[in-house]
Amino acid sequence: MKLAIVTAFPPSKVTLTEYGYHLVKHFRQHSDISEIVLITDRTVGPKDLDFEEDGCAVSVKECWEFNSYKNLFKISQAIFETKPDAVLFNLQFLKFGDKKIPAALGLLLPFVCKLKGIPTISLLHNILEQVDLENAGITQNKVLQKAYNFIGSTLTRMVLKSDVLAVTISKYVDILEKKYKARNVALVPHGSFENPPEPDYNLPQGPKQVMAFGKFGTYKKVEIMIEAVEKIRSRTDMDIEIVIAGTDSPNTPGYLEAVKSKYSHVPQLRFTGYVAEEDVPVIFGESAVVVFPYTSTTGSSGVLHQAGSYGKAVVLPDLGDLGVLVREEGYKGAFFDPESCASLSEAIENILQDDTYRRHLGKTNYQAACSLPMSEITRMYIEYFKAIQRQRQSGFELEIKQPLEIKNKDI
Repeated sequence: MKLAIVTAFPPSKVTLTEYGYHLVKHFRQHSDISEIVLITDRTVGPKDLDFEEDGCAVSVKECWEFNSYKNLFKISQAIFETKPDAVLFNLQFLKFGDKKIPAALGLLLPFVCKLKGIPTISLLHNILEQVDLENAGITQNKVLQKAYNFIGSTLTRMVLKSDVLAVTISKYVDILEKKYKARNVALVPHGSFENPPEPDYNLPQGPKQVMAFGKFGTYKKVEIMIEAVEKIRSRTDMDIEIVIAGTDSPNTPGYLEAVKSKYSHVPQLRFTGYVAEEDVPVIFGESAVVVFPYTSTTGSSGVLHQAGSYGKAVVLPDLGDLGVLVREEGYKGAFFDPESCASLSEAIENILQDDTYRRHLGKTNYQAACSLPMSEITRMYIEYFKAIQRQRQSGFELEIKQPLEIKNKDI
């Protein structure tokens, strides 16, 4: 199978970049895939294709840009020129832009591929029905929220024109089947990017690092984490470093610089900026606890799966999709009230003061991560592509299983 994957890809700063990297990394190791055509956004630096593992060839078509009105045409042209056997879209609602028209036009691509007869799977990481438009930084205007919901429903119907629409949370399947009467929605878990050897769960010498990782400024606000650690410092003598790893959300440029200025008086506060793929194991490995300072959620969490892969304790709000994900996939963490700095402070302190508790959370999360490796997630997509081919040959309706069997789910 010659597979085209439409995604952002490192060193891109566009959303779902890391997920795109690991999709390509693991797809290329499957014998069913003969070639991957990576249809990606333009970046200043070269694409990160220095994979250690053997696998099929990857060719790159840099043809689209965030917020470009030409993306629909450019990506369609790249797909038709390269003539793939199948296409996988790595999507969320603001994938192609945070402006209304470019974002909407990009989500028409699965429908275009379906019209051209190309077997198409769209992975949709969030659905608008589960997005808090105000907290996600999209709009606070109630009239505009209704308009966005209408437009979002229309675009969802376009993405549902894919042969298979994959989502990562079971609740999304229920919503899409009930609201849109869809019969082509598949539950394909997020998966864990890496499964390194089980760590020893010891911490490096020096201050205990409390780390948040991601793109910040909309529903991910680091002020509450900084102030929570300051509370711990005020009542204990623990040596703690605060690490903010990542960049601004595209919707809130300048956010982290403003935070850095506001909290310039806070000692041992480090902003790493963009974290390259090869530096991710170091950032997570040195952390004592990974914090999710979220006020809302917009889909499955790649950061949670990464934290699990490195055996880390986590502190997170029991919110929407994040709470569902933790329960469905077997992760475990200390929950806090997202509106209470005192609640977050207590949750972090409980982990930092109790090594047994910290190790227990880390081991549980590592086991949860190992149960859903990305190699098996990509195998599920390949099985769905094969099912699409069989359906087209036979003329029968495609049967969606929820979910496909995962071979090593009991690891």
